[in-house]
Amino acid sequence: MSQETEELQTKALKELAGVAANSELEAWRVRYLGRKGELTTILRGLAGIPAEERKAAGARANQLKDSLEASLKDKEQALNQARLASTEGEAIDITLPGRPFPVGRLHPITQTIHEIADIFGTMGFQEVEGPDVEWEYYNFEALNMPPEHPARDSQSTFWLDYKMASGEMPMLLRTQTTSVTARTIEAMEPPIRVIELGKCYRYDASDATHTPLFHQIDGIVVDKGITMADLKGTLHEFARRYFGDDRRVRFRCDFFPFVEPGVEIAIDCAVCRGDGCRLCGQSGWIELGGAGMTHPDVLRRGGIDPDVYTSFAFGLGIDRMPMLRYGIDDIRLFFGSDLRFLRQF
Repeated sequence: MSQETEELQTKALKELAGVAANSELEAWRVRYLGRKGELTTILRGLAGIPAEERKAAGARANQLKDSLEASLKDKEQALNQARLASTEGEAIDITLPGRPFPVGRLHPITQTIHEIADIFGTMGFQEVEGPDVEWEYYNFEALNMPPEHPARDSQSTFWLDYKMASGEMPMLLRTQTTSVTARTIEAMEPPIRVIELGKCYRYDASDATHTPLFHQIDGIVVDKGITMADLKGTLHEFARRYFGDDRRVRFRCDFFPFVEPGVEIAIDCAVCRGDGCRLCGQSGWIELGGAGMTHPDVLRRGGIDPDVYTSFAFGLGIDRMPMLRYGIDDIRLFFGSDLRFLRQF
């Protein structure tokens, strides 16, 4: 055992003398002092020698371990000093630019929301907010959609499973920001000119123009003498400012429970410019949303007399607006994590 430790010491110190880098130094430590190193193997072999020799052999092995660890520390210090000495005289130019860090930016949908709010703000609209988790009353009944109304079937709803107290209405994730309109006309006195921007949720399959989570803007104006001409002028002005003077806008009669009469507003497809493509379903037009003169029953539920005041309201899909502006043919790109796409905005 004594001869074996002597040979190991000679071999280890010889190799240590030839080490020239910290990586080589670590490899040397593992080879001789590691858990499976050569010295550890010797220490484990002490159990196999006679008891009268074990004490002396153990002491010699421990001395070797201490000696190698001390030599390792000295070698490490020598390598560090040599590395510092090699950099002496080198100047650091503090005027050089540092490493660039990527700068974050707003998501394109958030940019769109801010731009829409600015456009309507210049037209005198006030922005209001409402809860994403809504009572059934404000999402449906206050908007002229009682429980048996067929319009509810077209809005696949995320209902919340919770234990209701006696007399409480069910809760849901709002399917439209029009629910904020119902709250607004209940809380404010005419004249009213507000917009509501936010997230909506519907249990829909994802495709090129639909996602279960989407963004919407609703607006309502309540005052004396409001007409359909005011509605068309407001939406046409918005479309002109956001999409440009060269884009065509179309109004067609449509039905929505909370307006009478109702219209659908659409804009010519930015991809095909009216010729028909996958994005517009070969029609050449993409619907932005619905609008119309607010139904008298909706005003009555909010405590406003429809014989004194008239009103128009509209609801537009926000996510489709940058698609129409930039010619993007799949709405799901906005909700992915492809930075190559998002950095274009």
